[in-house]
Amino acid sequence: MNAKRIVVAMSGGVDSSVAAALLVEAGHDCVGVFMRHGQPALPPATAGGLPILATPKPGHQGCCSAADALDARRVADRLGIPLYALDLTDDFERIINYFADEYGRGRTPNPCVRCNSWLKFGRLFDYADAIGASHVATGHYARLTHDPDGRPHLRRGLDADRDQSYVLFDIRRDRLARMLLPVGELTKREVRERANSLGLVTADKPDSQEICFVPPGEHARLVAARLGGARAGEIVALDGRVLGRHEGIEHFTVGQRQGLGIAVGSPLYVVRIEPDTCRVVVGSREDVPQHRLEAAEATWVGDPPRGPFACEVQCRAQRGPAPAVVTPLADGRFCAEFTGGPDHAPGPISPGQPAVCYSGETLLGGGWIVA
Repeated sequence: MNAKRIVVAMSGGVDSSVAAALLVEAGHDCVGVFMRHGQPALPPATAGGLPILATPKPGHQGCCSAADALDARRVADRLGIPLYALDLTDDFERIINYFADEYGRGRTPNPCVRCNSWLKFGRLFDYADAIGASHVATGHYARLTHDPDGRPHLRRGLDADRDQSYVLFDIRRDRLARMLLPVGELTKREVRERANSLGLVTADKPDSQEICFVPPGEHARLVAARLGGARAGEIVALDGRVLGRHEGIEHFTVGQRQGLGIAVGSPLYVVRIEPDTCRVVVGSREDVPQHRLEAAEATWVGDPPRGPFACEVQCRAQRGPAPAVVTPLADGRFCAEFTGGPDHAPGPISPGQPAVCYSGETLLGGGWIVA
């Protein structure tokens, strides 16, 4: 590869640190960028006029903090590349509002995917264009390959346990040719070993585990604050019997079993959430939707499909894919009928989450589950 000017998204974690190091080693002109999103989305709770500080949890929570910015600076200095902070406060407001609105609609949002498509591989391309950079690179565990004619293909990362291709499905295909994913060919162990060998301060840093703009366990309070109050209502059985009450639909997701606050002698699961009435409908495990979905806002890596096709569809980042037949519909929608039976089901299908289509390790495209 000829030397290129590359914008590297540096979060202060080990993966983006090694991604930058690999590109520097390859002789590229790298410019590090740390995405800053301003103040916390949720003001702290108060007692007697004083803020209540959350008790720190073990491990690294979230990303984009002041400590992360300092780590990114130290890594950039070690590598001898410049690092700039890009103020994306207004853009993060869009993500936070999306997050709250989706919960208000009875859906389970995925802000990390939106961040990738709107910011990491959205606004960062604007910055790359402004400084004459040809590519944007991140530390995601996924791989990009290219046909002889240059057409890109997005594939799962070599480390199956760390694969992050699922959260990249929504990237516009015209931008795939300008993306670089340097750690996609490495395992997590190899990434940490490389960081140690380079003396990077992030070598043993724990992975981020939470949403960056809200403290752990506080998402329901954020949603209530953004929507003008909690969406409280009834918990009902499939036949309409009222079994109890809940403090807000933002506490629930389809397929959830824990935290329902009711007991009827047998396990209950969230079957659906009705935002208009704020009712949470529960039933048995067999009642949880796992057989068919409809998705909107489809994004395809190649040419959009014109007819039904067999593939594997993944419905959550933490779950594996399940065999399905996908049929394209009008207006950028598609439906997926799962064909693998109970032993190869996709798990609970939650509106608001991505449905991502694969052929083996190759990502074909995906959309956002609406039904």
